[in-house]
Order: sequence, then C-alpha cells, then structure tokens
Amino acid sequence: MPAESLSLNRRHAVYAGSFDPLSLGHLDVIRRGVSLFDRITVAIGINPAKSPLFSHQERLSIIREVVAPLPRVEVACFEGLAVNFLRSIGAGVMLRGLRTLTDIESEFTMTLANHALDPDIETVFLMASEGYSHISSSLIKQVALLGQEGQEESLAKFVPPAVILALRNKLRVRPSMPASPA
Repeated sequence: MPAESLSLNRRHAVYAGSFDPLSLGHLDVIRRGVSLFDRITVAIGINPAKSPLFSHQERLSIIREVVAPLPRVEVACFEGLAVNFLRSIGAGVMLRGLRTLTDIESEFTMTLANHALDPDIETVFLMASEGYSHISSSLIKQVALLGQEGQEESLAKFVPPAVILALRNKLRVRPSMPASPA
C-alpha cells in the first residue's frame, strides 16, 4: 500500500453532488451514511459550465441548516475533480446514491474514471429508499415552478422544509400569465 494512501480515512465519506436543490432522497442517503461512517462531508460541486437555480453559497447555507441536527456531518464546496477534493481533506470513501438503472450505468462509468484517477479512494453505493427513487432535481423544479399557490404540501413530498422556503423565495417573482381574451 502506498504511503500516501495511509493518510486517507476510510471512516470519512464524501457525498458529492450539485444538490440543486437538496432533496429528501439526498437527505436519506446522508442519514444512512451517518450510521455507516464516522464522518460525512456533503460536498457541493461548483461547475462553471452549469447554471444552477441556487448559487453555491445558497446551497451551502440551505444544506447546513438541514443537516445541522445530524451528528458528524459537515458541508463544503469544491471545484474540480471530486477525487482531488477527497484527497485534500483526507477522506477515503466516495458515497453515492442510486435511484434507477440509468443511475447505475452512469455511476459505474464515473466510478471507473475515479478509480483510474485515484485507486486509493473507494466508492460505496446506497440504493435510494423506495419512497425517494423517483425524486430528481428537475421534478422538484417543475413542481416549484408550475405548482399553484400554497404548493408547500406538494413540495414537502420531495424536499425538506428549509428547501421549500428557499424555493418559494427564489421563485417568488414569476412572470404573470397574460389574461386570455374574453
């Protein structure tokens, strides 16, 4: 075993993603990860090629609020390759959530690439709990954008309360629909 791999902590997992926004599925993976690892870092990837709904600072704030009651969970932002971020903080495990067969295919490809980049970092997959396998950020955004006033009940099926508030504040200024001719 190379000397540099000794510095990686296999009891410290990083759950990396865009989390735009954080869903109940993400939160489920974090909670389950806490029972498996001594420490979880939720790592918000900053990709300048994407246009997220929430800035990385907003996501950082929202996620910190949501995970505050959970022990041994921290939140950070990173740029660049996830494996480089893991190594920089001494974490030895990449935690990933899987929802569908499509996820498995793309995650398998990503895991092979990550292993080629840093063979000392392991990847651990958690299957989505049954009630969360259908949740995606695009679904959440669609419900938030197209939902009616008082949509909190609908959104509560997909995201934690702090995310509902952030979505409502972010999307409060919506263009009004033109009146249909009489």
